[in-house]
Amino acid sequence: MLLSAIILGLLGSFHCIGMCGPIAFMLPIDRTNNVKQFFQITSYHFGRTLTYSLMGLLFGLLGKSFYFFGFQQQLSIIVGLLMILIVLLPKIARKITIFSKPINKLIFKVKSALGNELKKKGNDTFFTIGFLNGFLPCGLVYMAVFGALTTSNALEGSLYMFLFGLGTIPLMTTVVYIGNFANVSIRQKIQKSIPYVVASIGVLFILRGLGLGIPYISPSELVSTISETTKGCH
Repeated sequence: MLLSAIILGLLGSFHCIGMCGPIAFMLPIDRTNNVKQFFQITSYHFGRTLTYSLMGLLFGLLGKSFYFFGFQQQLSIIVGLLMILIVLLPKIARKITIFSKPINKLIFKVKSALGNELKKKGNDTFFTIGFLNGFLPCGLVYMAVFGALTTSNALEGSLYMFLFGLGTIPLMTTVVYIGNFANVSIRQKIQKSIPYVVASIGVLFILRGLGLGIPYISPSELVSTISETTKGCH
């Protein structure tokens, strides 16, 4: 399941270019010094990945409560079905995005702070830009958060989101260095493949929840582990 986080990050980063690409391209990096440029970009990615990891920590902690009460498998199935439904019914995805409306003021502050940081060139500027960038609303991040929610503890949730962030780094780094590197037709083809990837990951979550005894994909051990955990509480 952790592998699904990397795959989601790798292919999902083509979607991220639409929102985060302009931010990455506008980074005030020193293009005259390759070593300094490398550390500046690394700092930016570290900031983004840290934000994702903190999100995973929070939702992994929430997922732990489901695991504790023996609802981990049901939650995995629900998350998988939700991923597939979002692909089949895009309007649901838009409604999930609308979820951010109650915190629009906070998002506005984040964007404002991000704009201010893009004008600076301090040592901590790139980390701050990345950290703030991670809080911007994104459908693919929401999908990854669903994945973190199905983990059994805060550490696993944080690791899931960390790997998702790690998966976005190659393409986002390419954007920083060479900008709009792929032509429109290539980007469109990859964009069209993303829903299939999300749906496939949704199927993996469903299989995981069913506990069919398929090694690595749908281990039956998950059932016994949850049962033993629940019995141990009495």
